[in-house]
Amino acid sequence: MNIAFITAMIGPPEIIIIAIIVLLLFGGRKIPELMRGLGKGMREFKDAQKDDDKKTAAENKEQE
Repeated sequence: MNIAFITAMIGPPEIIIIAIIVLLLFGGRKIPELMRGLGKGMREFKDAQKDDDKKTAAENKEQE
């Protein structure tokens, strides 16, 4: 299936249903911990990406 087709099918009612299921599975106390962990992981990924960009730029300067 085409990914654009799948995302076009997801609307507000589906998102609400998914949110309710997540709330039931993890509970109200666990969700903030999960979101904190997700944010921390995204931050680390962005930092690693920036470091890689800096290394690449430094290597390109050395080659010139």
